[in-house]
Amino acid sequence: MVHEPIVLDTSGVDIQGESARIRARGPVTLVELPGGVPAWSVTDAGALRTLLADSRVSKDPRRHWAAFINGEITESWPLLPWVIAENMFTAYGPEHRRLRTLVSPAFTNRRTQAMRPRIEKITRDLLDTLAATPPGETVDLRAGYAYPVPIRVISQLLGVPEHLDADIHKCVDGFFDGSLTPEESMANYIEMSRLVGELVAYRHREPGDDITSVLIGTQQEDGSRLSDKELVDTLMLVVNAGHETTLNLIDQSIHTLLTRPQLREDVLAERISWADVIEEMLRYESPVAHLPLRYAVEDIEIDGVSIPKGEAILASYAGANRDPKVHGDTADEFDPLRTTKDQHLAFGHGAHHCIGAPLARMEAAIALPALFTRFPEMQFATEPSTLAKLGSFISNGHVELPVILQPAR
Repeated sequence: MVHEPIVLDTSGVDIQGESARIRARGPVTLVELPGGVPAWSVTDAGALRTLLADSRVSKDPRRHWAAFINGEITESWPLLPWVIAENMFTAYGPEHRRLRTLVSPAFTNRRTQAMRPRIEKITRDLLDTLAATPPGETVDLRAGYAYPVPIRVISQLLGVPEHLDADIHKCVDGFFDGSLTPEESMANYIEMSRLVGELVAYRHREPGDDITSVLIGTQQEDGSRLSDKELVDTLMLVVNAGHETTLNLIDQSIHTLLTRPQLREDVLAERISWADVIEEMLRYESPVAHLPLRYAVEDIEIDGVSIPKGEAILASYAGANRDPKVHGDTADEFDPLRTTKDQHLAFGHGAHHCIGAPLARMEAAIALPALFTRFPEMQFATEPSTLAKLGSFISNGHVELPVILQPAR
């Protein structure tokens, strides 16, 4: 049976409901992205895992996306910033391995673990500020905690100087804002490129123990040096991916625990571990719901569906992570004790598996218990079912998390 493509709701108001509707069409289903651009959404966990590790699937639009090569994708397309960067995110084959090899030293286990004291201090400082809120008053935990933890961590990792900090943060917000017009989206991308270029220039003059300085150092090596554009685009990737994923992980974890009193009680009593909560959270509410884009290098047959050479593929993590073939009839339920939770694809799979996944897990493992231990009586200040979702089909979180940290005495 031939179906019309499912037009994705870019507002993201019902990510899980839409993912279920896409999955009901089959494991690989044609959808329509903003601007009427077609793509093959993969919501079947097994099919997606296979495709993510398949050498016949590329992330390079310049070489493998027919619509891009033919000039059908123009600056008027709102998702253009997602595909035009020159970094690991859009590289393929040997080029991807070259870039990943150059960037990997910035994300060693030693460097990640060295961030622990800094993350602990960031959370302490934020919690101290929150603790000054008068009892009974409402605070927004997304803006006041879930947001600043990862953005401060990533800023410190990159060595962002104070005079660039706020402007770069504003551009990060714009990158995931689905309400921006194509012109605004492109202007935001250009501004972020300029600001990160300033960061690079600053760290050329003032090198430090940070990722920017490490990557600048790779430019001095013979052979496979990073180009100036690759360096800027790689740093943009690190700040965008490193912030938004962790922000939504913390956001969704707060929401889930506050709407499940027994779960919160079990976690605080250590009957359920924070590690289990975090891993199940990554599965249950994937921080990135749909990730643009991949491309078929040649015709690919998967689960009875033919993806023609040169067509776009959308990794639909939100759908795949609730695949009942993997997680059973309770796939739509939050269960930190389920044995299949570590089979999620929230950080991708294969060559493009997120290089910063250990850091994201560590941030959540520090920030969440610190918050709930400090404010064990906190409650939502409004009906949680009314909380607005982000205006994005990519980023999966809430506009705000209004809570009362301490009851009025």
